[in-house]
Amino acid sequence: MKLSVIIVNYNVRHFLEQCVQSVTKALSGIEGEIFVVDNNSVDGSVEMIREKFPTVKLIANKENTGFSKANNQAMRIAQGEYILLLNPDTVVEEDTFSTCITFMDSHPEAGALGVKLIDGKGNYLPESKRGLPTPAVAFYKIFGLSKLFPKSRIFGKYHLGYLDKDETNEIEILSGAFMFMRKAALDKAGLLDEAFFMYGEDIDLSYRIILAGFKVYYHPKTRIIHYRGESTKKSSINYVFVFYQAMIIFANKHFSQKNAQLFSLLIRAAVYMRAAFSVVSRIIATIWLPLADALIIFAGMIFLKGYWAARSGIYYPREFLWVAVPLYICTWITFTWISGGYDRPLKILKTLRGLALGTLVILVVYGLLDESHRYSRFLTLIGAGWAMVSATGLRMFFNVLRYRSFFPEEEELKRILIIGGEQEAGRIASLLNQSPVKTSYVGIVSPEKEISDESGYAGNLNRLREMVEIFTINELIFCGKDLSSAQIMDQMMWINHPELEYKIAPPESLFIIGSNSIQTSGELYTIGLNSVDKPSNRRKKRIWDISVSLFLLLLFPFTFLMIPNGIQAIRNALQVFIGNKSWIGYSPCEKPGAIPPLKSGVLHPLDPYMKMQSDEKIRQQTNLLYAKDYRIQQDFMILLNSWQHLGRN
Repeated sequence: MKLSVIIVNYNVRHFLEQCVQSVTKALSGIEGEIFVVDNNSVDGSVEMIREKFPTVKLIANKENTGFSKANNQAMRIAQGEYILLLNPDTVVEEDTFSTCITFMDSHPEAGALGVKLIDGKGNYLPESKRGLPTPAVAFYKIFGLSKLFPKSRIFGKYHLGYLDKDETNEIEILSGAFMFMRKAALDKAGLLDEAFFMYGEDIDLSYRIILAGFKVYYHPKTRIIHYRGESTKKSSINYVFVFYQAMIIFANKHFSQKNAQLFSLLIRAAVYMRAAFSVVSRIIATIWLPLADALIIFAGMIFLKGYWAARSGIYYPREFLWVAVPLYICTWITFTWISGGYDRPLKILKTLRGLALGTLVILVVYGLLDESHRYSRFLTLIGAGWAMVSATGLRMFFNVLRYRSFFPEEEELKRILIIGGEQEAGRIASLLNQSPVKTSYVGIVSPEKEISDESGYAGNLNRLREMVEIFTINELIFCGKDLSSAQIMDQMMWINHPELEYKIAPPESLFIIGSNSIQTSGELYTIGLNSVDKPSNRRKKRIWDISVSLFLLLLFPFTFLMIPNGIQAIRNALQVFIGNKSWIGYSPCEKPGAIPPLKSGVLHPLDPYMKMQSDEKIRQQTNLLYAKDYRIQQDFMILLNSWQHLGRN
């Protein structure tokens, strides 16, 4: 057997499907095998592989064993002369494997090979070729010198920026996204070191292949798309710690004690700097707008208090300004948050709704207070008006500045071209209509070079770049059934429009997949909204859980007496309150399918229909409907009809 392709998957079902489809095409005419090692995904990946790719050799782990151990499971039984370790968030060209095999066959000294990687917008990824991260190289990378001088032979060694990205060269380190290796080299160098859980194993194995007497090459005559970071969110603090810990393991393993200590010191400094920056930036990103609202409202209340006192002759004690007003502001901001007024993109109507609800609560509480603590209903109402005016003004100010991350309303109405045959493009257009994507224009471009005027197409592939400019297109969708991976990559790199998004629609699939930029992970269009996973609905569900828990805990004696197994109901209330459980979760299923994860529920959507709970198919369908069309009213009705099960273990 010539080639064994090994893909380790963890909860990226849609990317995995697209990847395996491209691998299957690329293996045409080559004696090969495909392994998928699934690390206990909960998104239906295993079921999808079994259903759509029955010839794939599937290893379904019952736990997340990590990247190294999972790859080793397949490598130990792989039969190929060559072994490829491939990320699931990739797409290979149809000639990728034949090109790599031809190169390796003609270069017996080559132990491993990497290819040109591009991101989801067609941009070259510098990690396609890398040098050994010695302490000096790590220092230049960590402190930004490699970015300032990418072409320097001294400072640019991490990504070997001084080597032409379009020429074949000998390098030192491969990207873990695509590691094409000679089995004979692995027999001598050994498999992946399982001390590395997820990162650093590619550096370690590449270096050991060189130590075993083989060469490592970068060969840009074929390309792959790498969506970067779908399996792992690289912006997270956890990523920073895990990645740099892997670097320390590598240094201790391969460098002298002195160099390893220096490397470890640099890495730890980088970790804490990066982690601190990440924490601070996230806190600022989260609180700066509510804080700005609070400060503007408070400043306005100071002015209103003084103005009203001067006009009416009524002066209020200091407690009004320093106790009552901060409580008002906290109430307004809390209800604005609950209403979704701080969700991106910012919606002024959601902000006004939250402020109105907060005002209503303030007035209700105001009516219950003792006369001595009632300062001024008029000032409260005027303050609420000022809060609405100031919040609206602040958001309009950012809109004038065109902060797209806050007000991307213009971007919501997408202008899309679908490139494909009439039948497949029509299917994709129908899929768009059933997804949450809002469009102002959808045109179809023929993949053929010549079309008739009566064809109904907006144009052909030769005029694609021109059409993007004329129709101000902001998204292209390529039909994987009608275009090869090579054609898609050619178009992405030829058009090379910085504001354009690219997506691929795999054949016979109910999703469209792509990536907006080098910094963001893949974006997905699917039928249905999966609305239970929306930030606003997650927040509403959590507030609902806490409210029900508090209600049950405050009514403790009645809870204990009225609910069967009342003691367990109290325990459940405590578990839900601290976030270990939810009051309403999915019905237990052997095959949950591709639905957003939820906390284990005390109650389930089928609880009101006890006779239907034994049917696995009905449970799956009910869970899917609950996930797609979530409403807080659903939770209320389930609770109302199934309250006697609140004491369930």
